[in-house]
Amino acid sequence: MRADQVEVSWDASKAKWLVRIVNGEEVIRRYCSLPKSADEKAVAAAAQKTVQDEGYEADAALVSVRR
Repeated sequence: MRADQVEVSWDASKAKWLVRIVNGEEVIRRYCSLPKSADEKAVAAAAQKTVQDEGYEADAALVSVRR
């Protein structure tokens, strides 16, 4: 399946990156344990791996990182 949108943002309460995979009305939320200071490429790569682990496909262009 193909993800419509992938958003990554810092969750201060959990001190982890939150990856949101949007496919239609379904939203899957997963956490990554990268440090907050990780560069955008590393965060995007971790999000891409999370998407693949969940059985979805997504172009790197679909991944948006919000700091």
